[in-house]
Amino acid sequence: METIPLRRRILDTIVRKSTLKQKVFDNTFWAFNLLKDTLLEMASEMDDELDGKLDRRVRIEYRDRGKFEAQLQVANDLLIFQMHTDVFEFDASHPVWQTPYVQADRENSYCGVINIYNFLSDSFKFNRNADEGYLIGRIFINRERRYFAEGKRQTSLRAMDFGRDEIDREALIPVLESAIAFSLEFDLLMPPYEGNKRVTVDQFNTKMDNSKFVTGKRLGYDFDVEDI
Repeated sequence: METIPLRRRILDTIVRKSTLKQKVFDNTFWAFNLLKDTLLEMASEMDDELDGKLDRRVRIEYRDRGKFEAQLQVANDLLIFQMHTDVFEFDASHPVWQTPYVQADRENSYCGVINIYNFLSDSFKFNRNADEGYLIGRIFINRERRYFAEGKRQTSLRAMDFGRDEIDREALIPVLESAIAFSLEFDLLMPPYEGNKRVTVDQFNTKMDNSKFVTGKRLGYDFDVEDI
């Protein structure tokens, strides 16, 4: 039986994987731009629906932060959507491997990812660079534009249903609404007293600027991922 030379196997792998990963990247980038358009529409719609019902200082505002990042400010919360430029495969314990879709073709498991982070809007307003944000959701897209979401309150399409639906605007809306709803209910907790009862003069003097004080919704507490 003739064996394939190692050099040829290397070149064949480069061609196969680079083509696959480029397709996944292109689909993820397409989905991210669709997500941006959807966020802009949602922000405009919500702003119109809330007109006259809120203090004018309460904002619902969309902002494009570049090719791979966008944000939505909803009152005191800031949701940042970030597309990773790399393509990933899942670890052996991930439930995606149990789906007939991936079992039929392993290449279906390669995905791009859009991360959803929750920050306090004041963290950016006052340049509090040490403040903490939280990853509250992720959207995965593969070479066939099939998708699934995981994260806080994300129930629209779980990993076990991967391969069933393509990503589109109608699929994005419940994912985005779930992320917004969770961030609004994910309240800022006062940090534990024991962790903040001592401060030196030097620390206090260097933190006189409000931006130097570290803040996060669960600062000093565990951020559970029980429903991811």
